[in-house]
Amino acid sequence: MEYREIIESYIDSHKEEMLNDIKALCRINSEKMPYREGMPYGEGVCAALGMALTMAEGYGFSVRNYDNYVGTADLNDKEPGLDILAHLDVVPAGEGWQVTAPFEPLEKDGKLYGRGTADDKGPAVAALYAMRAVKECGIPVSKNVRLILGTDEECGSSDIPHYYAEEKEAPMTFSPDASFPVINTEKGSLRGHFTAEWEKSEVLPRLCAIHAGLKINVLPGKAEAVFQGVSPEVLEAAMKEAEGAIGVHFEAEYSDYTVEKGDEMAKVTAIGEGAHAAHPDDGNNALTALVYLANRLPLAPCGQTKALKALEELIPHGDCRGKALGVQMEDEVSGPLTLVFSLLEVTETGLEGWFDSRCPICANEENVLKPVKAAMEEKGFQFLSDSMNPPHHVPGDSHFVQTLLKVYEAYTGRKGECKSTGGGTYVHDLKNGVAFGASMPETDNRMHGADEFAVIDELMISAKIFAQAIVELCR
Repeated sequence: MEYREIIESYIDSHKEEMLNDIKALCRINSEKMPYREGMPYGEGVCAALGMALTMAEGYGFSVRNYDNYVGTADLNDKEPGLDILAHLDVVPAGEGWQVTAPFEPLEKDGKLYGRGTADDKGPAVAALYAMRAVKECGIPVSKNVRLILGTDEECGSSDIPHYYAEEKEAPMTFSPDASFPVINTEKGSLRGHFTAEWEKSEVLPRLCAIHAGLKINVLPGKAEAVFQGVSPEVLEAAMKEAEGAIGVHFEAEYSDYTVEKGDEMAKVTAIGEGAHAAHPDDGNNALTALVYLANRLPLAPCGQTKALKALEELIPHGDCRGKALGVQMEDEVSGPLTLVFSLLEVTETGLEGWFDSRCPICANEENVLKPVKAAMEEKGFQFLSDSMNPPHHVPGDSHFVQTLLKVYEAYTGRKGECKSTGGGTYVHDLKNGVAFGASMPETDNRMHGADEFAVIDELMISAKIFAQAIVELCR
């Protein structure tokens, strides 16, 4: 490819400078913080944005700050050609760091450790250095490249509407916030919200309460229930049978209520395996396991009992494809519909639940939302969700995507191919946006966990790939 030797030589000769810039940004705690005047996401994110724009301006780029929501750096003043969309906010540091402290970046064994090194400060700086390579090497381009630095990707991406309320999308956009080769398809989603109510009953034995789930987009690995009037012998036998059937472990704690009256209390904890809602096959749902167990206990007829039986009929344990709800589907481009029952609160007078469904390209409100609503309401639930988030797809045979794949193949020697994801990326709502880099497909950067890292060689080759992509797309 033309200019490849020039690009590679430039990036290699600026390796230490690039790593130092990444480290400088990663020393700033840019977790989302409370609003302060002029700082919509708090002081830390604002400081990171300020530093990044100062860097870019120091390298000769024209920069602009959009009210501390977004910052931009332009390669030139020509017509828009390509936007590169990265972000400077990070997830909370969390616990369990062993190699270094979260905001003390450290090079070790060919990796750069620290919060933000992979997600997304390292890739953002790689993109900046790709633009530097094109600019400082005098490589001719006929269109502008704009690096867009967002500050709220981890908490809802409210920064992006603020920017696009003032600016138009470039004809092409990629975000270096995932992995190579190219993610051009993102599933849509239905966040199902439903409730039910009934009169309080004193019958025994009965379910008193269920508390299950952390967030709607997390398959719950733990769930708790309280039963009254179920003898320890009956409960223990049912727990053993359920564990053997579905592979979820159950533990019970008993109170010294009035056992002689047969109304002793038992708190049962289901322990499964948590997972991201986009990848339900990686987990074992403790919530649906608890419903499974409850429906195999000799509970007296009442509102709770009826609702639990209906829930298992609609979303049985192990059904992560929406089969029982009548919405199982898949297509060749984006794969199968997935569905995770993720949140449930049950009291003695009602319940509230949520599920997270990731929907393929072939899904729409007619074949997903309406059938689900009808099925839920037929079983006595009030279904409150009235819309879906549509899927996102950029044709894989487009000049844009094919160019990115060819550059990736040239620099890595690997086959370039389009990928789909059940998760959402920063470009989900952009007409011609894809995720592109900045790690290799097999690399687990521990992006949201302890000891997050970026492979230094991958950062370097990403900068080269981005620079070559700029040349090929904007020549």
